[in-house]
Amino acid sequence: MSRHVAIVTDSTAYLPPRTMERHGITSVPLTVVLGDQALEEGTEISARSLALALQKRRPVTTSRPSPETFAATYREVAESGATGIVSLHLSSEFSGTYDAAVLAARDAPVPVRVVDTGMVAMALGFCALAAADSAEAGGSVDDAVTAAEKRAAGMSAHFYVDTLDYLRRGGRIGAAQALLGSALAVKPLLQLRDGRIELLEKVRTSSKAIARLEEIVVDRAGSAQVDIAVHHLAAPERASALAERLRARVPGLAELHVSEVGAVIGAHTGPGLLAAVVSPR
Repeated sequence: MSRHVAIVTDSTAYLPPRTMERHGITSVPLTVVLGDQALEEGTEISARSLALALQKRRPVTTSRPSPETFAATYREVAESGATGIVSLHLSSEFSGTYDAAVLAARDAPVPVRVVDTGMVAMALGFCALAAADSAEAGGSVDDAVTAAEKRAAGMSAHFYVDTLDYLRRGGRIGAAQALLGSALAVKPLLQLRDGRIELLEKVRTSSKAIARLEEIVVDRAGSAQVDIAVHHLAAPERASALAERLRARVPGLAELHVSEVGAVIGAHTGPGLLAAVVSPR
């Protein structure tokens, strides 16, 4: 049984299953409540099912994992031979997931460092991968945390939504709330900043908004070596087209991930989401 630092994250990281398996990353699922059904993200509800439910205006909410779920995960990871755990989670501004992990960590059988990355989706996923790389190289818990925090510090995440209505209903728009009245009449571009969603620009049409998103990503990437993730919900053609344009325009592109977000993030953004994460190496 190997002795190692283990990496735990949550289902909103949207890391490819093969990547998680290759790096030994464990994911704790959040829950989507659809009507009177509580469904685990990633196993019991698909992004397509969620998008259809939203389009039919069915009531959808989300909830954090329980401290007991985290406690069970930490025990299992410790039993696999881990001598320490780094538990990396989505922004505490969006969810109580971080708080639940902190509660569980107090009684874990091995030391657990819980980190509020201030990120979500592959912005969180890139942090988990940085921590895993550090752990695989023989780094300590502190080393893995430092690697994740360094990756987070250079990260940028921008996204387009067809409407702010889903974010408004879920209370996830943060500093953009005061601008809702005017923003709802246009196509919004948003950014993730200090763990919160903020309105960046208001653009008149979806095509102009997506073109502007592309320009922002190219500018943020510059000539540095970067990884990029393109996310969508029920908009695969948009995502593929943006990814191909970025592949041609970003000279330092190392890895490009294209994926549909899961049900938890989708519940708060709605169909039509197009997002891009730039992560300098």
